[in-house]
Amino acid sequence: MSKITTHVLDAVLGKPGAGIDTRLEILDGHIWRTLATGTTDDDGRCSNLSADAAEGVYRLNFDTDAYLSRNGRVSIYSEIVISFKCDGESHYHLPLLLSDNSYTTYRGS
Repeated sequence: MSKITTHVLDAVLGKPGAGIDTRLEILDGHIWRTLATGTTDDDGRCSNLSADAAEGVYRLNFDTDAYLSRNGRVSIYSEIVISFKCDGESHYHLPLLLSDNSYTTYRGS
């Protein structure tokens, strides 16, 4: 089974994106089903989403609008969604580098 984790870096501030609500979902047929929810900690990490993910298609949903609004900022992205395939065997660490009007993600370690 796979472990799924994430962290957010606010690239504008050069600091962790703390307090971002995050949701892990799995594609079940044609419907997305929520598996876990969490909030990034003071280090921008959310490491308790799944320790035993089976093979499948997943997505991480970040509520970036609430985070940016709390910090007096606006963005065209009200949320950011990262969809990915999981083999059910490896660790999937999917960081998000966030700025007001762009974002980047990659598979980390």
